[in-house]
Amino acid sequence: MARDTGFPAADAENDFTRQRRRAELSRLVSWLRREPDDVNEILPFDEVVAAVGRVGERSLGLQVIPVNSIVGSVDRTRDFDRFFRPTSTRVRERWQRLAAAQRRGESVPPIQVYRIGSMHFVSDGHHRVSIAYAMHWSTIDAYVTEIQTKISPDGIAQRGDLVIKDHRRLFLTRVPLSGPQRAAVVVTDPWEYAEISQSVEAWGFRLMQEVGEFLSRETVARRWFGEEYLPVVRMLRAAEMLPDHTDAEAYLWVARERYRLVRRHVWNDEIIAELSHLAPRRHKPVSS
Repeated sequence: MARDTGFPAADAENDFTRQRRRAELSRLVSWLRREPDDVNEILPFDEVVAAVGRVGERSLGLQVIPVNSIVGSVDRTRDFDRFFRPTSTRVRERWQRLAAAQRRGESVPPIQVYRIGSMHFVSDGHHRVSIAYAMHWSTIDAYVTEIQTKISPDGIAQRGDLVIKDHRRLFLTRVPLSGPQRAAVVVTDPWEYAEISQSVEAWGFRLMQEVGEFLSRETVARRWFGEEYLPVVRMLRAAEMLPDHTDAEAYLWVARERYRLVRRHVWNDEIIAELSHLAPRRHKPVSS
């Protein structure tokens, strides 16, 4: 870390210049590494809420929160990068004025944030957060409002992760599983959530025709998991098929191939054996 001069205004100016340089260097390194464009982008609050679904909110009052948990913004996503380094000189004047005031020991009011899971999104106090990052503070005072969500926000690290979360939220709206059943159906390709949803709805339609009565989405989801999904997954595990895929991905693959080969919605050991030699192999990270 650069040595301070002892003059608050000069040190604040140096801090800003250093943070701007770091922001540009980080952007260049990401480009050279051919990383996704959103690696250095600050997370937008509205898009995160839309992806995970908003149920409600509650005020938690004044708290001390980790600075590195502040990863997003309500409305200033263009002015700062993921680590709240300034992305242009547009915020220089206010940034340096506040930084100099803090170096002189003047009091700083708490920031205001929304909490989603373990992440915090700034609604007021962006410059103060940026200065806190620059000064390597570990914590900061904040008035916190917690957002309750339909699905877990765990696993969101960058903007691209919102796609899988959005598709999973829609899937759980169409197929309202609960508890361990909800956690058991996971895919890595977001579009496969839509395909599973259609498969479950088609299965539920055939079930309602069979029993001669209307069944709620919750009932269809529960019965599909117990009567269709779980038995197939157990057969796949016993046959050691598709070990590099999630259970849901393996189920979806054999469901496609089963109907293509036998044109019937039935499962048995013979069908699994017939499909086993066609099973693809791949290594792919899993995201919930």
